[in-house]
Amino acid sequence: MIKVLIADSHPIVRMGIKNVLNSASGFEIIADVATTTELFTKLKTLIPDVVILEMDIPEINGIASLRRLKQEYPDIRVLIYSGQSEDVYALSTIRAGAFGYLSKTADLDYIITAVRKVSEGNMFITNELAQRLAFDEGTQKPRRFFRKLSTREVEVLKLLASGKRNKDVALGLNLNEKTVSTYKARLMKKLNVDNLVDLLQQAKALELY
Repeated sequence: MIKVLIADSHPIVRMGIKNVLNSASGFEIIADVATTTELFTKLKTLIPDVVILEMDIPEINGIASLRRLKQEYPDIRVLIYSGQSEDVYALSTIRAGAFGYLSKTADLDYIITAVRKVSEGNMFITNELAQRLAFDEGTQKPRRFFRKLSTREVEVLKLLASGKRNKDVALGLNLNEKTVSTYKARLMKKLNVDNLVDLLQQAKALELY
């Protein structure tokens, strides 16, 4: 069973999400809350697999709450459920550590798919949003965040993901350590992260290895 906690300020939204998830198999709604104070109080005694978090939840905004969740409960996966513009906020929330972003205007069936995918540690965004995020509408070139990795970058990423140090990666690929460091820096830039832990988490979520 996927344990879900719903954090949204609107009672009718919480009820709607519960009804949708209860209509499918494999979900257990362990709590629903209306504020961030209630959210973090509940998390002291309940550990969900997935938190469905409203972007505009009262007290602490969604992105700040997301960062705190990531810091204090790194194993909990967060799906942002928002009435705000996808184009403006989706990328920011994913960069901040969300495993998915779903607009409140999306079809209800998306909630089931999104929660399942996020619970598995995979990224969820709608196909429509993926297309908008992947290409800059002005130049039709891929945005940096979704830019395709080169074959060599993928090789380096896989070895880093397996726990290899720079020295071991260099030996395995017949490179020098400085070159491996360059590849690592390039990977971090393309995936918009600033440390190895976030690099590997982001790469896994985007199914890049």
